[in-house]
Amino acid sequence: MTTLELIASALGVLSVWLTVRQNPLCWPIGLVMVSLYAWFFFEARLYSQVLLNGVFAATQLYGWWQWTRGSDEDGGRPVVGATAKEVGAGLAVAVLGSLGLGLLMTHTEAAYPWPDAALTAFSLLAQLWMALKRWQCWVLWILVDTLYVAFFMFQDYWLTAGLYGLFTLLAVMGLREWRRARVAVQ
Repeated sequence: MTTLELIASALGVLSVWLTVRQNPLCWPIGLVMVSLYAWFFFEARLYSQVLLNGVFAATQLYGWWQWTRGSDEDGGRPVVGATAKEVGAGLAVAVLGSLGLGLLMTHTEAAYPWPDAALTAFSLLAQLWMALKRWQCWVLWILVDTLYVAFFMFQDYWLTAGLYGLFTLLAVMGLREWRRARVAVQ
């Protein structure tokens, strides 16, 4: 465990908790967290994770903009459900992204290129759905975060594995809260 991992983990917990609560401060705090994790994963040679956190940095800015320029009565974006077409297209793109990124990473000295690429691609989809306030993001986060726990435990990154275990629990809370918020809007 490094100081960098400890700080990034603490900010990650705060960011996800604020996301569950639909507090727009989740985005700038998340931006700092993903920047620190990009550095951490670079040192660990998990290059798909570095790329993921780089894209997460951009989606933090996009999500912050989306959440503060929305259309509900409070000025924020309301929670809605993704259509079946959105879900199908998103999952198809994530599968293709997993394959493409995995193939690309096999040509580097990346540690575990295939699982790293798959988790990266599906995390990007969950992040996009979160920025758009699709309640289904939490279902995908529950699955992805659970897989991340095993992935990081396998590599002896215990604090980060614990963080993703906590993310899984927060995702369950997020699913409950956002589905409730969606029903209240309708």
